[in-house]
Parts: sequence; C-alpha cells; structure tokens
Amino acid sequence: MSTLRVPVGPNDHVIGDIDTAKIVLVEYGDYQCPYCGHAFPLVKRFIEEYADDVAFVFRNFPLTDAHQYAMASATIAEAAGKQGKFWEMHDLIYSNQNMLNEEMLKGCVTALQLDVNKIENDITTSDLQDKIEADFEGGVRSGVNGTPSFFVNNQKWEDYDGTYDSFIELVS
Repeated sequence: MSTLRVPVGPNDHVIGDIDTAKIVLVEYGDYQCPYCGHAFPLVKRFIEEYADDVAFVFRNFPLTDAHQYAMASATIAEAAGKQGKFWEMHDLIYSNQNMLNEEMLKGCVTALQLDVNKIENDITTSDLQDKIEADFEGGVRSGVNGTPSFFVNNQKWEDYDGTYDSFIELVS
C-alpha cells in the first residue's frame, strides 16, 4: 500500500480543519480527466455531509499527454487561489468540464469577477508552475499513476470504485 510522501502543508488547498478531522482525504486530480469529473460531485457531497469529520485537500496532477487543457486549468485554478477563489474556480471548472477550452477558462475568470490583469500576470510566473510541479512530483513519489487518486489519512485508497457508497464506507 502506498503512503502519502508529502504531508499536507501550508501550500495545500484545504476544505475543513486538518487538525480536528477524523478523515483527511487528499485527491490528486486532473481537471480534464473524465473520472475526476465523475468523482467531483461525489467528493463534494461527501465533504458537505461529513463536514465536521473530513478535511479535503486537492492537489494538481495534470496528465498533459492525455488532456490538452489540464495544465491551463490547473494554472487558472492556482491563479484564482492567489485571489482567494481557488475552490470557486475548482468547482466551476469541474462543473463545466464538458465545455473545457481556453474560452471557457476565460469565462470562469469573468464569472468569478477576478482581476484579469493579475490572472494574466500570475499565470506567466514560475510560482504557479512550481506549485503544480511540486504537487505532481509529490504524487509520483506517493505512487500516483492515474487520476483521480485518493489518500485517506496518508494511505493510498485502493477501494474507491466510482460510487458514493465507497466514500460512505470511510466514515462508517
């Protein structure tokens, strides 16, 4: 069984309280991956229903060889994070995954009323690329070879079968 090699830290995007959560769920995801798109509403429902018990962390694992807009999506999400809207962008991209392209990403920036000049500047800096690369490399070191890959309390979760019931088993 693989373990999470890079502990959750201050550079991670987290929903919930990492210190009090019974379950820390880390997802390595790709915004264009159809399986991640399928898991998105299940994860969202799970963290809403078990908010007191779960902390959710999302890390970028863009499969650029397979998905044309994976890196652009990750970069836009990280840039939105610099304006305090990572999760809003994360949700907006996944909610519109079937229309993913450059225009859609620009539309997301507008919809979230982000500072377009700041976004354009931020996506060209090495900071965001370094963050995405660090997420990806941490995933590789942890045994991630596809998306979505989940870790539950630092252990790779091999039992996720694409259903909501598999999430429920985590808390029962």
